[in-house]
Amino acid sequence: MAFDNRCRLFLLIIGLALSRPADAQAPSSNFPTQQASHPSDDREVSIRELPGNLLHDQKQIWSYPFKPERINRWWPPVIVLGVTGAFVASDPYTAPHFVNSTAFHGYNRVFSSTNTQAVILAAPAALYGIGWLRKDSYTQSSALLAAEAAADVYLLDMPFKLASARRQPLSYTGSGPYVDSFFDGSHNPFHSGGFYSGHAALSMSVAAVIAHRYRHHRWVPFVAYGLAGAISFSRVTTKNHFPADAVFGSTMGFFVAHYVVLPPHQ
Repeated sequence: MAFDNRCRLFLLIIGLALSRPADAQAPSSNFPTQQASHPSDDREVSIRELPGNLLHDQKQIWSYPFKPERINRWWPPVIVLGVTGAFVASDPYTAPHFVNSTAFHGYNRVFSSTNTQAVILAAPAALYGIGWLRKDSYTQSSALLAAEAAADVYLLDMPFKLASARRQPLSYTGSGPYVDSFFDGSHNPFHSGGFYSGHAALSMSVAAVIAHRYRHHRWVPFVAYGLAGAISFSRVTTKNHFPADAVFGSTMGFFVAHYVVLPPHQ
């Protein structure tokens, strides 16, 4: 059953991988020749450029608060922090409903940690493989950009987990109390749980790249963001994360993809 569910999820990824911009030119027999119809807001990448791109991205991410030209853009992080703070404050009241519930048993079986991780990894791999077979440079670039976004949020997630050491909801019993969860868990960044959700961030970063690159297919953003949302929600229903972890992780994945990875590098 778990294998069948994983196959169904993988077929969704294959459907996305087979998509291309509706008005893009068909590739010729020479590799690579496909051109994007909107090159002004997209950039093309190669495997050789990925290490340098990741270093550039991380520098841009960590230097964001110290750049004077971004002082006038204070409202996005303030909104994100405000919403996250509200969820953190409500976590002790919302988490027990998921911890003590058995209503999500089937959902959790489909969107288990293993299955969701496999889907997240399969998306860029499937895109790149199909792009390589079709000699489609646009699809290959889309796969590499999705992989770049996922790597960026993963590298960003590690210090957050290391510093926050937040306990998992499943470590509590009954009605709790579900308080003082920060700095009371594992400081191991590779341990499950912590703040924020890596699965949520990874799935949303990949979805954001795919949804943007194939936005002329109207169904693609719905499927991409819908699947990423389902994966993020599963982190709460499987009791691995508090709601705030999933919300903040999804937000970070979206912002890193749209404002760090997709824009042309200066």
